[in-house]
Amino acid sequence: MQQPIIIMFEAFQRYRDQWQGESAVVAQFESFLHAQADGFERSNAVGHFTGSAWLVSGDGRRVLLMHHRKLDRWLQPGGHADGDTDLARVALREAEEETGLTGLRVEGDIFDLDRHRIPARANEPEHWHYDVRYVVRAGTDESFVVNAESHALAWRPVGEVAADETLDASLRRMARKWLER
Repeated sequence: MQQPIIIMFEAFQRYRDQWQGESAVVAQFESFLHAQADGFERSNAVGHFTGSAWLVSGDGRRVLLMHHRKLDRWLQPGGHADGDTDLARVALREAEEETGLTGLRVEGDIFDLDRHRIPARANEPEHWHYDVRYVVRAGTDESFVVNAESHALAWRPVGEVAADETLDASLRRMARKWLER
């Protein structure tokens, strides 16, 4: 087995140990990792790994969300691995690209896992995203820049995100995890 794949299996095991109630989700990710040799490539029509950032302010009290242009809802920054098996690096790269923030840093191991269906569009069939999420902390400058992938960006208090029923359930789950840490 390739070294990067072994590293991912070990990271999934640490996640399972920390979040024992999520072992079924971890099993889905491990099964996909084992079965899909090209699971880090967006060309895999079944699904592929993505990396996302739970992007918190320097003081950890706020999270930066983006109003996603294609999906028309508030989400965390993130995107396709495009062959990169280091999903923490993917999360950091996507956070930088989608927010314009500099001085960001990844903290710790996997923070959250979320498997979700992506609807069919144009030449792309419906498929699964196996989203591996990491805490990314902002540096001293928290001024963001909206890019073409979003309608807007906004710093939101984590407590508000946890309680906002209009937001995606996985965002609320991450907010609760952050508050309970």
